[in-house]
Amino acid sequence: MVVFPNCKINLGLSILDKRENGYHNLQSVFLPVQLCDVLEIVEAEKDQIFIYGKKVNGDPKKNSCYKALEILRGVRTFPFVHIHLFKKIPMGAGLGGGSSDGAFTLKLLNEKFCLGFSKGELAKFALEIGSDCVFFIYNKPMLVEGQGEILSEFEINLNDYFIGIAYPEIHVDTAIAYGLYDEFKNQSIIKSKNSLKENYQNLKPEKWRDLIINDFEKVILPKYPKIAILKNTFYEEGASFALMSGSGSSVFGIFKKDIYLNIIKLFKSQNPKIFICDLQF
Repeated sequence: MVVFPNCKINLGLSILDKRENGYHNLQSVFLPVQLCDVLEIVEAEKDQIFIYGKKVNGDPKKNSCYKALEILRGVRTFPFVHIHLFKKIPMGAGLGGGSSDGAFTLKLLNEKFCLGFSKGELAKFALEIGSDCVFFIYNKPMLVEGQGEILSEFEINLNDYFIGIAYPEIHVDTAIAYGLYDEFKNQSIIKSKNSLKENYQNLKPEKWRDLIINDFEKVILPKYPKIAILKNTFYEEGASFALMSGSGSSVFGIFKKDIYLNIIKLFKSQNPKIFICDLQF
């Protein structure tokens, strides 16, 4: 069986405080985007993972897909498998590619071997892999709180827009980004769930620029000016809204569809690695 784990973007990210366990409480809106990896799982004589495409550093058995396999092995009996993962989503980009791979592995194993887990049960397993993994179990626009495990459905209509995502070939380690922010010791201007919902649901993207922020930009953009330049370029070329996703380093721009052809031409000439898609869910 083959599936296509997609990435996400953060429509704003507010870091609220730090928990006793070292994790941070946050508030964000996660939006699924169809920039995808490719995941195939087949029965085999022993468990093994094979990774292709973009280079993945580290022990393959620490990969989120293999973690997902081990978690389900601990609670159910099913055949050994080979996991084939083709990486297209860049790592250290704030797009949640690794989290998506892990979540999709849980869902695929559950379906392939009829393990019978509900989405709620899979979400609990996903949290063991990583905070963002829970979102990809549901894979729809969500208001995300806590350390990423508290989700509520979020209605947002962006049918008149498309999105461009650019990766500046800079790897930002999430743990380091949080460390930099802790040193910065500054609170977000987004203080509550109600204000976040109001900003997104009652206002068009053209009004978001002065209201919606990503707290990580305060420490990441000064450290990596190339990311700031990329964000400014989106605005210069007509984006209604632009922001760094997650802890970086990818930047996205949301554009009105009536300027679609001009933007496509620009991106192809200046940044052939840009990813562009509609915003329909």
